[in-house]
Order: sequence, then C-alpha cells, then structure tokens
Amino acid sequence: MEREELIVRLKAIVAPYTHDAAALANIGPDTDFIKDLKINSANLVDVVLDVEEEFDIEIDNLEMARMLNVTATLEIIEAKLKALDR
Repeated sequence: MEREELIVRLKAIVAPYTHDAAALANIGPDTDFIKDLKINSANLVDVVLDVEEEFDIEIDNLEMARMLNVTATLEIIEAKLKALDR
C-alpha cells in the first residue's frame, strides 16, 4: 500500500477527533496529533483503536506510545502490514 493512500485513510480516521479543520486539511508526515490536530490523549487511544480496526492489525502498548505523529503511525502500520504480507 502506498504511503499517500495510508495518509488518506489515516486522515479519515483522525477527522472525528480533531478540533482544527485547517490542520487536518494539511495533514502530512510531520503532523503531530496532539500539538497540530489538537487531539487529546483520551481520543488518541480511540485513534489507535480505529487504526487497528481499519487496517486489521494489533498495536501493542509500546507501539501505541510511539503513535504521536503521522510518520510514527505510518511506520507502525507499514511494519504491521508487511508482517502480515499485505
């Protein structure tokens, strides 16, 4: 799966949780979920759960702790999908 497609799918996942529509419109590899998209920590857990559901993967606690920005999240998703050979 191409990274651009992953970003589009991730954007759809985080959209309900963000309070900054302009930042969401400009989501990219450097976007920080808390600082840029104003997603609170409770909702960040919901984002992780939604990522698991969307991509049919399991994210452990160490990976979850790293998922604070788009780049880290994409790296985790890509590694999980590669491990599943998708």
